[in-house]
Amino acid sequence: MYKLICKDGNAKRGEFTTVHGKIQTPVFMNVGTVAAIKGAVSTMDLQDIGTQVQLSNTYHLHVRTGDETIKKLGGLHKFMVWDKPILTDSGGFQVFSLAGLRKIKEEGVYFNSHIDGRKIFMGPEESMRIQSNLASTIAMAFDECPPHPATRQYMADSVARTTRWLERCKNEMDRLNSLPDTINKHQMLFGINQGGTFEDIRIEHAKRISDMNLDGYALGGLAVGESHDDMYRIIEATVPYLPVEKPTYLMGVGTPANILEAVERGVDFFDCVYPARNGRHGHAYTNHGKMNLLNAKYELDERPIEEGCQCPVCKTYTRAYIRHLLKAKEMLGLRFLVTHNLYFYNKMMEEIRDAIEAGNFKEYKRKKLEGFAAGED
Repeated sequence: MYKLICKDGNAKRGEFTTVHGKIQTPVFMNVGTVAAIKGAVSTMDLQDIGTQVQLSNTYHLHVRTGDETIKKLGGLHKFMVWDKPILTDSGGFQVFSLAGLRKIKEEGVYFNSHIDGRKIFMGPEESMRIQSNLASTIAMAFDECPPHPATRQYMADSVARTTRWLERCKNEMDRLNSLPDTINKHQMLFGINQGGTFEDIRIEHAKRISDMNLDGYALGGLAVGESHDDMYRIIEATVPYLPVEKPTYLMGVGTPANILEAVERGVDFFDCVYPARNGRHGHAYTNHGKMNLLNAKYELDERPIEEGCQCPVCKTYTRAYIRHLLKAKEMLGLRFLVTHNLYFYNKMMEEIRDAIEAGNFKEYKRKKLEGFAAGED
C-alpha cells in the first residue's frame, strides 16, 4: 500500500508498505543482479549504508543458479540473508538486450541463454512463476522493451502486446499467490508503461494500465539511446496519466542529475547500475562532481573521498590509499568505491525526501546540480 505523505510541485514524498517492511520514497534501489552487488558489498554492508530495497534479475537467476533451486532454499530473502524489500525485474530488458538471439511471438519470447546457448522460452506466465519462486516483494510484469529508434507502427504493435501480456501476468500472479506452497503469498505486481518517445502512445498506454489497479507503475524503455531531453519530455508527458496514489518507477535511471530531474516530474522509485559500475572503474560520486581516483594528483592526498561524508569508507580511508589499491588491482579498492557510491545515492535520496517535506525541493535540486557541474575531474 502506498501512502502519499506530501507533494512539492509534482515531486512526491511517500511511504510504501510491503510484507517485508516500509519503503520511504523517493527511493533508490541498489542493483544486485544475481542476488549480490557487484563489487563484493555484502548485505550487512548494505544495511550499514541505508539501503532500503535491493533489485535482482529474473533472467540471470533463472539461468544461473536457477529459481527452483532458490525456492528450495527458502526464496531470495533467505538465500541472500536480506530481510528488507526486494524487487525482481521480469527479464524483459535482458531479452531486449539479446536482440540477435531472440524471437518475439504472441505467446512469449524464444531465445538462447547467454551462458551456454541453450534454448529458453519466457512469456508472462513463465516470468511470474520464476519471480514467485524467487519470492521477491515486488515482481515486474513481463514486457517487450522495444529498440530505439523504432517505427511508430512497430511501437504501437509492441505496446499492444505488452498490454495483453500484462493482463496475463496479473492473472497468473493472482493464481500463484493463492497456492499453498508459494513462499510469498503477498507478492506485488508493477506494470510497465512503454511507447518509446511517442507521447500519444505512452499516454494511451498509461491510461490503459492505470485501469488495471496494480500495486505500482513503471516507465520502461527509457535511457536506451534517446537524449536526456527526450527522456524528460516523456516522463513529464506520461506521469500525470499514472495514478498519483501509486508508486511511479523509472527503470534503469540513472545519474544523480537524472534522478533529480525525474523526482521533480513525479517519479519516486529508481534503480541503476551506475554507482556500482563507476566504482568498479575507479570513479567516485561526490557533491562536487565525479572523481577519478586513478588520477596521479591523488597519490599523496590524505583526505577522504569527500570531506564530511559519513560513509564507512570516508570515515576511515584516504584517497591516497584507495588510489594505491586501485593501481595495485586489489579488489578492496573497488569494494570501497562501490560502498561509497551506494552510500552517496542513498544519502541523496534521504536529502530529497527531506527537501520535499520542507517544501524546498526546487532550491535543493538547483544547489545540487550546481555542485555536480563544478566537477572534481
